[in-house]
Amino acid sequence: MSSGPGAAQGGKLGTFAGVFTPSILTILGIILFLRVGFVVGAAGLPRALVIILMANAISILTSISLSAIATNLRVKGGGDYYLISRTLGVEYGGALGLVLFLAQAVSIAFYAIGFSEAIVNLAGLGLQPMATKVIAGLAVAALFVLAWLGADWATKFQYVVMAVLLAALVAFFAGGFEAASGEQLRANLKPASGVPFWALFAIFFPAVTGFTQGVSMSGDLREPGRSLPLGTFSAVLLSFVVYVAVAVLFAASLPGELMVADYASMRRVSAVAWLIDAGVVAATLSSAMASFLGAPRILQSLAADKVFPLLNPFAAGHGPTGNPRRGVLLAAGIAYATIGLGNLNTIASVVSMFFLISYGLLNYATFFEARANSPSFRPRFRFFSARLSLAGALACLGAMLAISPTAGAIAVVVLFALYQYVARSVQVERWADSSRSRRLQRVRDDLHAVRGELEHPRDWRPVLLAFSDNPNRRARLIRFASWLEGGAGFTTVVRLEEASGAAGRRRRAEVEEELAAEITREGLDAFVRVVVTEDPARAVPVVLQTYGLGQVRANTVLLNWYDRDDTAEEPGLESYLDYVRLALRFGQNVVLLAARRADFEAIEKVPEKERRIDIWYDDDATGRLMLLLAYLLTRSDPFAEAGIRLFTSARRGETYAQATERLGQMLEEVRIEATPEVVADPGPATVLAQSQGSTLVFQPFRLERGKLCNVYGGGLEEVVRELGVTALVRASQEIELDSQPEEGRHAEIAAAADAADRAAGFAAEAEAAAEKAATTAAKARETVEEAVRDGDAERLSELEAAAEQAEKEAESLRRRAARARAKADAAAREAAELSGQPPEGSGEPVDPE
Repeated sequence: MSSGPGAAQGGKLGTFAGVFTPSILTILGIILFLRVGFVVGAAGLPRALVIILMANAISILTSISLSAIATNLRVKGGGDYYLISRTLGVEYGGALGLVLFLAQAVSIAFYAIGFSEAIVNLAGLGLQPMATKVIAGLAVAALFVLAWLGADWATKFQYVVMAVLLAALVAFFAGGFEAASGEQLRANLKPASGVPFWALFAIFFPAVTGFTQGVSMSGDLREPGRSLPLGTFSAVLLSFVVYVAVAVLFAASLPGELMVADYASMRRVSAVAWLIDAGVVAATLSSAMASFLGAPRILQSLAADKVFPLLNPFAAGHGPTGNPRRGVLLAAGIAYATIGLGNLNTIASVVSMFFLISYGLLNYATFFEARANSPSFRPRFRFFSARLSLAGALACLGAMLAISPTAGAIAVVVLFALYQYVARSVQVERWADSSRSRRLQRVRDDLHAVRGELEHPRDWRPVLLAFSDNPNRRARLIRFASWLEGGAGFTTVVRLEEASGAAGRRRRAEVEEELAAEITREGLDAFVRVVVTEDPARAVPVVLQTYGLGQVRANTVLLNWYDRDDTAEEPGLESYLDYVRLALRFGQNVVLLAARRADFEAIEKVPEKERRIDIWYDDDATGRLMLLLAYLLTRSDPFAEAGIRLFTSARRGETYAQATERLGQMLEEVRIEATPEVVADPGPATVLAQSQGSTLVFQPFRLERGKLCNVYGGGLEEVVRELGVTALVRASQEIELDSQPEEGRHAEIAAAADAADRAAGFAAEAEAAAEKAATTAAKARETVEEAVRDGDAERLSELEAAAEQAEKEAESLRRRAARARAKADAAAREAAELSGQPPEGSGEPVDPE
């Protein structure tokens, strides 16, 4: 035994046998022989041609998408499943692959029953349900033998079927040309019944749903990249010509009422009636054979990808081409079970929806791949367009709604359920699909979109750089960062690795893997950046300045509190203070996390509703930053129900009640729920007295003479040592909590831009007036010169005065226009300066000393 996908690469079928034949035989199926006449009679020839054109448009659009993907990938076995899974991902591919296998396996039974009904009618047995099932079962058994022997044997059978179909069509065209009349054609321009247009479209559409049968044979092809586009397009275009010609001959040969009343009206036109019966038999058998070949190969490819563990045994193949015999057995079993059910009408419509979904997803997958703009998307098919693929996807959706909204909804629900199962059960990415490329393209587009936009205070969100070289403390820092993000920010864990050369590069890769594994282990979202340097002190300012892409730059630096009792692998105090000093100088906020392992464990022991966040607040940038960070904490799970207390002292001359009212009004304006608390002295003793039992405490700090100091006086170490989880904060950016869309810098820019526009308008008007006056003055001067040449002394003085007056007015208007233009240019420069990108850090850095 040999594995299917691997063996399938040794396929030896060409374009004609492997793609064109199964596709054309499935398209020219039972609808051609038993329903085209009905559609022409019921709709009238013009509307029937529109139906044929619309249905084939879906085939052509999907064929374009198929050709693009097939010429961009080395196509292996699995057909639609392989193409969609390698483009949209394992979730879409796995869900669709399973339903496509089931749909094709059930289709074997549909076509077999259609064959048996034709045989029963030919034999004149009447309606015999048991006879129909027995004959259908015998047909499946015969087809099973061919599928078991392999694609080579099946294609030989298909040549016989094709010969019969060709003979039937020749007989029909021969009879049609003989019976055709212009009068009958004109009569059939009008519909012969009141059947709605979309109902007729639904009846005809299954005729064109076989054009991807060749894709199912992709693993048996010698050159799938060449054969799939060529064979599919040839089958689609030829079948389109055949259906149009058949429709026209029907309209020219038979009355519309007769075609509506008799599904078998093709026999009335054909020169040899029994060849039409043979064509019906051949069409049903060929469609069943195509499904018998396609279904096991989809299952084999799905099993080889190990998407559904239960299906793994079906990956095995037999012989040099990897014939999926186990899949053939399962498909036959499903076909027999379906035959035993008897009434298939309800299932039939749902199965048709699965095929339409597969075509729609194939179109969407191609559009998705193209929109990702990945450099790897280089299809050799020259006529591809992403817009055509999107149009194909929308056309498939429209066809689903037109044919049966209920069946379409059932199919979508089944597919969605399978998608969710695969998305949750497949933990490892099995191949590189286009999802990542599309996300990267979206990131690129969004970054370029915001590049020219001014950063508004309303847009502020934490972009954190978390520095930590101590693995014992790093996990707490990262978890705290995830709380601060509040689902709105970004965290990058930075580690400075002192090394150089090749050993440094190897060490960098190792450390990145370690950090990524640690972040995954903690179940957190964070990025990793490892910097190899010979001198960490020189690397820090570079990292602070260069981190980010486009407008996404670090605005906050997060560090663990410098603990003399836990300094393993941490920088010395002077280096640590350099981190703080540099961050502040480069306009970045600083947050120092003081928390022991026991402090974090204590949080878990406190009921969620009893957790409390304290903020020691001053009405400055640091106070507003702490308030905003505390609010973001309440958007993370551990603090979702925590209460916030805002501690501050009263201003000079302000009573406690006034201070409380002022804070309450401020909290109302900034839309943050917190309880204001006014204290007399916010020094260390008061902080300890009020916040010793709190879950988390925010407190401001300052850097003074190389020391971290309490802004209220006294040291920080005793406070940090006695409290639980504490965040010491220093803002280096102006934080606005109640900024309105039309206020602030944006309002200034808008006003400047409006002023510049008005000034430019005045200047343009003045320049136009000056130009007009100059033209008038020039004409007046020409009149003077003419008077001189003519010797008209009587009018000369009058004309000279008028010319001088015009020249003076023109000069005055020119000066006015020049002044207006200067003002317009100045206004434009002012608007440009205001709208330029703000200095790095979005505010004047606070002097850390």
